[in-house]
Amino acid sequence: MLNSKVFFISLKENPMFKILAKINKLILPSFTKQGLDISKAKKWQMAIIGYRAYVTKRALG
Repeated sequence: MLNSKVFFISLKENPMFKILAKINKLILPSFTKQGLDISKAKKWQMAIIGYRAYVTKRALG
């Protein structure tokens, strides 16, 4: 039987997130370089920012 803690740890250390972070860097726009004000960001822009932050955090482990 798979322990949930073991599964969570293996998910955090998964090299898939490093690959995904590199793909995101190539494909998704960088709002920092565009000078986007977060308080004026649209919902889809906030979703991309959150997604990129999540993947980056997981890739750094």
